[in-house]
Amino acid sequence: MAGRPLTVLFMPESAYGPTNNCVGIGNVLRQRGHRVVFAAEASWRGKLEPLGFEEDLVDLSPPAEGDQDAGQFWKDFIASTAPEFRKPTIEQLSTFIKPVWDELIEGARYCHPQLTEIIARTRPDVIVEDNVVAFPALQTAGVPYVRIVSCNPLEVTDPGLPPAFSGYPATGDREQWAEFRAEYDRVHRDSWGAFSEFMTAQGAPPLADLSFIGEGDVSLYVYPELADYRRDRPLGRDWTRLDSSVRETDEPYEVPPELGRDGALIYFSLGSLGSADVGLMRRVIGCLAQTPHRYIVSKGPLHAEIELAPNMTGAEFLPQTSVIPHADLVITHGGNNTTTECLHFGKPMIVLPLFWDQHDNAQRMDELGLGVRLATYEFSDAEMHGALDRLLGDAALRERLAVAARQIQARQGLRAAAQVIEDAAAAGG
Repeated sequence: MAGRPLTVLFMPESAYGPTNNCVGIGNVLRQRGHRVVFAAEASWRGKLEPLGFEEDLVDLSPPAEGDQDAGQFWKDFIASTAPEFRKPTIEQLSTFIKPVWDELIEGARYCHPQLTEIIARTRPDVIVEDNVVAFPALQTAGVPYVRIVSCNPLEVTDPGLPPAFSGYPATGDREQWAEFRAEYDRVHRDSWGAFSEFMTAQGAPPLADLSFIGEGDVSLYVYPELADYRRDRPLGRDWTRLDSSVRETDEPYEVPPELGRDGALIYFSLGSLGSADVGLMRRVIGCLAQTPHRYIVSKGPLHAEIELAPNMTGAEFLPQTSVIPHADLVITHGGNNTTTECLHFGKPMIVLPLFWDQHDNAQRMDELGLGVRLATYEFSDAEMHGALDRLLGDAALRERLAVAARQIQARQGLRAAAQVIEDAAAAGG
C-alpha cells in the first residue's frame, strides 16, 4: 500500500468490459485502504456503491426519462446497428466504427463541464481512465493520469502489426493492411482533427495522428504474454502489460445438478451487447442443441425472447468469472475481458466476433492455436460441431492452456495494476 490513503478516481467506458475491469482493480485498491470513486456513466447508478465504491456519475448525453439498465445506450445502439456486423471489417469502418467514434466524441464534449466539477469535488490523488476516447478534464486535473487499454493491444498502433478492428492476420498481406489504414484515414480524418482541436482548446495535449486518446503518465494494457504481439516499436517504460485483470467480486456459481454429468460443459456468451442480437443467439442455440454437450448460456438483456434447449441452463446475467472455471470450453464474441479471462483460467475458445476489437481477438486466438474463429453469421452446423470436437479432443492444447493459466494467475494482474496506480500517485505527489 502507498504511504497514505489515496483518493482514486476511475472513469471507465460505459460498457460492461471496461467497467468490470475497473471494478476488479478498484476493489484491490479499496481493500488496501484507499477511497475509490467512479465517475461512470449515469446508467450505472446504484450498481457500484454496493461493491464499496463511491459514485459520482456523469451524463454523456441529455438524461433519458426513468431508470436505465447499466450501459443501456450501447445495448440499444448495438441492437440497431447489428446488420452492419455482417459486412467485411473494412466496410464497417464507415457504417459502424465511425458512428461509434462520433457518439463517444459527442459524449466527451457533453460531459466536460460535469467531469470538471466531479474532479473539483472528489480532489483525486490519481485518475484512472479505461476508455477508447480522451476526456480533457482527466488530463488537465494536475494529478497523475493512468490510462488502461482493456481492448486488444492493436489499439496501440504499430507499423509492424495489422490495423485495429481489421481482424487481419499478424503475418498477413501488408497491402491489405495498407488498404485498411487508408480507408480508416479517409473515414476518420475530419472527426479526429475536430476532436484534437477540442482537446487543445480545453488545455489538454493534442492527440497523436488518428488517435482518439493519448497515453497516460503511465499506461497499462491487458493481454497475456502468451498471446501478445511482437512489436516493431516496443512500448516504452511507462507501459505495463497485465497478463490478466480478472475481478474477484463475482458471486460463486454452482453448476445446476439438472444439467447432469454427461458430455462436456460449455459456457456460451456473446456479451451484454452481442446477445442483443436475438436472431444470432437463437441460431447458435439451435446449433448447439444438436450436440451431446451441456451448456451454460448468458442470455443477455433480451433474455425473455430466448428459449434454451433441454441440454442448457442460463440467465440474463451470470457471474462470468465464477462460471468459466467450471467449463471445458467457451463460445464467445471475443471481447477482450472474456478472451483474457479464458486464458487466465486455461480454457479454449470458439470465437464468433461481431464488432470492434472482437475480430482482432478472434483472429489472434485462431492463429495461435488457442481457439477457433468462425464466421459469425455464415458458419455451418458442421463447422461448429467440428470445432467443438477438435478443441475438446485436443489433450495437448488443454495441457498447454493449463500451464499458461498457472503462469498468468501467478502474475496477479489486479495487484500489479493497483501497484502501478499507487506508484503513479506517489510519484505525482
